[in-house]
Formats: sequence, C-alpha cells, structure tokens
Amino acid sequence: MRIGFIGLGNMGRHMARHLIHAGHLVTVHDTRPEAAAEHLALGARWADTPADCARDAEFLITMLPNPRIVEEVLLRGGAAEALPEGALWIDMSTSTPAAAERVAAEVLDARGVRRLDAPVSGMARGAEAGTLQIFAGGADDDFRIALPVFETLGDSDRVLHVGPLGAGYTVKLMINLLWFSHLVATSEVLAMGVKAGVDLGVLRGALLASPAASHFLENDIMCVLADGDYDDSFAMALACKDLGLAVDLGRDLNVSAELSALVEQIYRRAKARHGDLAGEMSPVRLYEELAGREFRLPSPAAAFEATALTV
Repeated sequence: MRIGFIGLGNMGRHMARHLIHAGHLVTVHDTRPEAAAEHLALGARWADTPADCARDAEFLITMLPNPRIVEEVLLRGGAAEALPEGALWIDMSTSTPAAAERVAAEVLDARGVRRLDAPVSGMARGAEAGTLQIFAGGADDDFRIALPVFETLGDSDRVLHVGPLGAGYTVKLMINLLWFSHLVATSEVLAMGVKAGVDLGVLRGALLASPAASHFLENDIMCVLADGDYDDSFAMALACKDLGLAVDLGRDLNVSAELSALVEQIYRRAKARHGDLAGEMSPVRLYEELAGREFRLPSPAAAFEATALTV
C-alpha cells in the first residue's frame, strides 16, 4: 500500500514507523525534516511539501495538532489537490467535523477523494506500542478498506467504527472532555479531604470502595500520586485546545456546557501558571497548592517499613 503520512510529532512518528515495519511504501512529511530521520533510515521516502506527500498515495494519513493546521496542510499546502482520484484521506488528528467539511467542499468532493476521520486515544505510549484506540467515522466500505492499517497502529479489539463522517472527531472530543473533567473533580475532592485531615491513601481507598470509584482515580492519577509525574507526553497547550474544541462543539449544537466551560477555565489557569509544555495533569498542582501539600502516596517499601514499625 502506498501511504503518505504527514505529521511526525510525539504520536505520528511512532505511527509512521509501524506502517513502515508492516511493509507499506510510506512517504513522510513534517515541518521539521529532522523528525523524519529514523523513518528514512527504515526505507521511507521524504516529501518536501504536503502536496508531494499526497501525490501518489492510495491513503493519506494526517496526524496534526489542530484543525487550523489540518486545513493549512490540505488546502494551502496542496495535499488535497494532489491526491489521486479514488484515494482515501484518513485524518487521525483531534479535529472537528467543520474543518474536514471545508476541505471536502473546496477540493475533495470534486476530485472523488474519500475520507475518514479516525482520531486516537492512548497517548505517546500507545502510539509507540501500537496499541492505540481508534474511533473512525465514515462510510462502512471505507472503514473496511482502512481496517488493516488501523490494526497496524492500534489494538484490534479497540478499533471502533463509531458512525458516519464526523462521528470519530466527536467521540474523541467527548472522551477527552470527560477525562479532563474527571481530573478536575478528583483533584478538588482530594484537596478538600486531605486539608480536612484525612490521610490521602485512606481517602482514595474509601472512594474506590464507593459508588464514586472511577478508572481515573484507580489508575490514571497514580502517576502523580506515586511518582509526581504530571504526564508531559501530552502538553497543556494541546489539552486546552481540545477543551476549547469541545466547548465550541457544545455551543454549535446548542447544548449547555457550563461544567465543561469551567473545566476549560481551570485548565487555562494551570497553563498560564505552569506553561504550554507542562504535562496535561498540571491542574492537579493547583489543588495541591490549595491543600498545602503535594498529593503523594508512600512508596511500597516505605509503607512496609511504617507498618513493620507499628507491629
């Protein structure tokens, strides 16, 4: 399969590498030529422009930071115009239905180019391991054609066809929105509990044993509680971008999104405090400041020693 791949960032560089290892003829492009060094060493071809990357592709995959850049690459960069008739554009960026519709209306529909929106979850770790979750929106036939490629990039049990064009974008935005909301709500609860004098481990254990238990509390926040890791594999700038897109979608759909807007404000405050490149869990730090202490559980070894001393 001849595949053009545009966007070799934290996620895309791993995804493109998996496609090369799978035996596809991959052409790559990025604004930073040095990002393609490992791919060229593995046999990929370099394209100087988005148009060159798309010109002979059967599939063109884009993995880009935001809708504005998606439109820039496809329209101003010439990729949409260069795609052969009958090619398939797969946008795996976290973007919006409106951006893809503008690209289709201006160029793709007239050229007979098909498309899927197929954003992903799993962060850079999942991209590196080839275990991403993929949410594809588009025609059934196009999804089936793309499925072998998706299974190269993700966990085959979690490659989901979620509906027509635009559904993939929407599902991904809703997943991110709910996850960020979990983070803010959990941080607020922990701050109040520990400031009131409850031991952090006891509080978390009680919550996990209750109807308030969540996957976030059990798993995701452990990188902070155990290691002080606020997850800089996904930057605050991107988190705030995704929250803004989700809140805008609610506004476009005339769905009241007061809670989501508040979560966005808290994220933007954390970004202003800790920087664009700070980890996506940096809002936890705002609540640690309110509690007057970091949220840390003792290491297993320390917990064992403390238990031994009291026996």
